[in-house]
Parts: sequence; structure tokens; C-alpha cells
Amino acid sequence: MHKDTHLDLMIDLALKAGDAIDAIYRTDFDAEAKGDGSPVTQADKDAEAIIEAGLKQACPDIPILAEEAASEGRIPELGERFFLVDPLDGTREFLSRNGEFTVNIALIDHGRPVSGVVYAPARKSLYYGAKGEGAFYQQIGPGEPRAAAEHPHEIEARSTLHKNLVAVASRSHRSPETEALLEKIGVADFKPAGSSLKFCLVAQGSADVYPRLGRTMEWDTGAGQAVLEAAGGRVHVLEGESEAGPLTYGKKDRGFDNPHFIAWGR
Repeated sequence: MHKDTHLDLMIDLALKAGDAIDAIYRTDFDAEAKGDGSPVTQADKDAEAIIEAGLKQACPDIPILAEEAASEGRIPELGERFFLVDPLDGTREFLSRNGEFTVNIALIDHGRPVSGVVYAPARKSLYYGAKGEGAFYQQIGPGEPRAAAEHPHEIEARSTLHKNLVAVASRSHRSPETEALLEKIGVADFKPAGSSLKFCLVAQGSADVYPRLGRTMEWDTGAGQAVLEAAGGRVHVLEGESEAGPLTYGKKDRGFDNPHFIAWGR
């Protein structure tokens, strides 16, 4: 068990949700079918139902802010601690079948993500971390009990003091502003990645920086930020080109969207 008693629960639910998503991903779906009949919508709903039921049963006193529920206007009174859930981050990745979509669960405490889980079911890659406990990576096969999977490896963000900075950014959302910022930072190399896996690449030391100058929602970033911070990195709000303190959560007045931010290694 982890000192953060919620972490094992969140890992267990992310894996169960991942199996439900994987079952749909393995079918011969038509990527063109958008709208409510789309496979990705069904996968979202199935995964969120599993996570929500599990969290409510184990922690009935902690509210849940979840993407699907929020999109239907179901936003609870949050208080100082709440769970943040994105049951399927990376719709484009799901539809294009590149495997880079993730299940995301975070616990927020006083505006900060204190623990989080990011699971990529198609890649069987599990990332998790908690404040003061470090961050970990584990390969877990579909339906494989976690106890039978390979041992988790501790991961650490690397120092960004070296010269050849590697940036990670979205395959699908790169703006001219992002390009200009990457140039200003002095980025030597670039790794494309989908969904919240971008935070995980920085957390495991495969990349140094992830700037995001487009719109994201809190459930897109909470779990990835928790993993990265547990691995020694940071996620700061960007105001122009200046960093303005940590990215925080529970921003009800903004409708739970995030300002621009930049994520760094150690």
C-alpha cells in the first residue's frame, strides 16, 4: 500500500476503466462515426461509469469532477479536496488508432494535484505518483492482475541544465506561438506525443519541456501534473513568456479551463 491511501484505489479503477476502453478499441469500429454513436463516446462513458462508481463507493465524502458529467452540466460542490477524472484523453489518438490515449484520475487538495494516475490501455503503460512518494512506471497487460505484472520502476524527471533540450508537444495542436516559444527556449529536438502522455515523457526523463499555449481543461492535466511533480518536475502558468507560479485546480470561475502553461523537468 502507498502512504497516499487513495493511490491504490485510483490505480485499480484506471486499470478497470482501461480494460473497458480496450474492449471497444479492439472492435472493428469506423473512425468516421462521430456524434453520440461513436466508439470513443461509448468508451468515454463506460470508463467514466466504472471510475465514478468505484470512487463513490470507497470515498463517498470526496466529490468528483469528471469530464463527461461536466459536459452534461453535472458539476458538484467541490470543496478543498476532490477527484478529477478524464476517462479517455486523446479522442484523435483513439480514432487514428495510434494507441496514445489515456485514462486519467487525480486527487486535488487545496488546489494542487497531490496524487495521480495516467494509464494508456493500448500500450499497457501505467504511470502514477503522489506528493512525497515519488513517481512510478509499470507495464501491465490487459486483464493482467497488477501483482503479476512487472515490478514498477521509479521514474525521475531529468535536469534541464543541459544544452540539448528535448520538447514534447501535441501531434495535433501545435501553433506558431508554440514554435516561437520552443525556439526561444532553445529546444534542440522534438518528440510528438498524444494526450497526457506528454507529462509522462517529461516525468520519466525522455523529454525536458512541454509548453501548452492552447486551451486545456483541468481533467486533461491534473493526473499528468501530479505524476510529473512527484517525479521532481513542475507545471507553471505562462503569462506571456513569464512563468507565474504553479498551475492550480478548482477554477470554477473559469469553467475549469486552464490558462497557458509550461511543464519542465527537474
